[in-house]
Amino acid sequence: MKKRILGKSGLEVSALGLGCMGMSFSYGPPKDKEEMVKLLRTAVERGITFYDTAEVYGPFTNEELVGEALAPLRDKVVIATKFGFNTEFDPRDPKEGVSMLNSRPDHIKEVAEASLKRLKTDVIDLFYQHRVDPDVPIEEVAGAVKDLIQEGKVKHFGLSEAGVQTIRRAHAVQPVTALQSEYSLWWRRPEEVVLPALEELGIGLVPYSPLGKGFLTGKMDAKTTFDSTDFRSKLPRFTPEALKANQALVDLLGRIAEQKNATPAQIALAWLSARKPWIVPIPGTTKLHRLDENIGAVAIELTSEDLREIDDAAAKIPVQGDRYPEKLEQLTGR
Repeated sequence: MKKRILGKSGLEVSALGLGCMGMSFSYGPPKDKEEMVKLLRTAVERGITFYDTAEVYGPFTNEELVGEALAPLRDKVVIATKFGFNTEFDPRDPKEGVSMLNSRPDHIKEVAEASLKRLKTDVIDLFYQHRVDPDVPIEEVAGAVKDLIQEGKVKHFGLSEAGVQTIRRAHAVQPVTALQSEYSLWWRRPEEVVLPALEELGIGLVPYSPLGKGFLTGKMDAKTTFDSTDFRSKLPRFTPEALKANQALVDLLGRIAEQKNATPAQIALAWLSARKPWIVPIPGTTKLHRLDENIGAVAIELTSEDLREIDDAAAKIPVQGDRYPEKLEQLTGR
């Protein structure tokens, strides 16, 4: 497995990480725990060293799963988790007049202690603010994480879906190792101002949903339906109309995949990795054959000509449907 370093931080991880959320949360009912433990340990055997979870996934159950699975292999892996939500509320279902966010310094420190226990570890490798809390100055957030780093409980500080000014302000207090944001061929907004700022500051990018929540694998069409427990059932981009309109993007990936003897998912991941050497996608999966397929993307080299062909064709495909309902989109880019 190839390795990459996230920004100037020196944090070395496998060129592809594993997003663990869907094993416990958001994409239908939780999966069988023993099967997921086996999958996580197999991923380590396959060379994946970078694992992504959060206290709010479950809540708590995903961290517990990751902790149990990786405890015997702790010296071989980098574990990222997140703080910043009020776990009494489901972050996918905003309530009027109720703040879903909580990044008060005392709360951050409480979350760190609880996450350490669930993850069965004495240090969190990468601790992200899950969403920017407008009620807490980012300098206070960065200061709290800086304290945790000085205490040896956290190694690296990260932000998720933060805006450029927030990133700069946080970075001035405690260097930011990585920004996690959605980024894929069907969500390219980070290219506008975020990527240039990350490059300037020496911060790595960890794209979540690099396969468009499964859409870019080519395994969906306008007839695809989602269980009510599946978060995608609430997303504008996954209505039958949007799925049908956006199929052109999957067709493009399929054409390139044929040329490379690859799958659409592998091309989508290879495209991301080819953008910058400090980008590390974290596709999630609950199936071993999908894990192997995703790992296969690391070996695919896209030339500058390939990238130009993809970009030129993608520029002619207007993606339809918002990625989140309005209230959830408001939590991003702050």
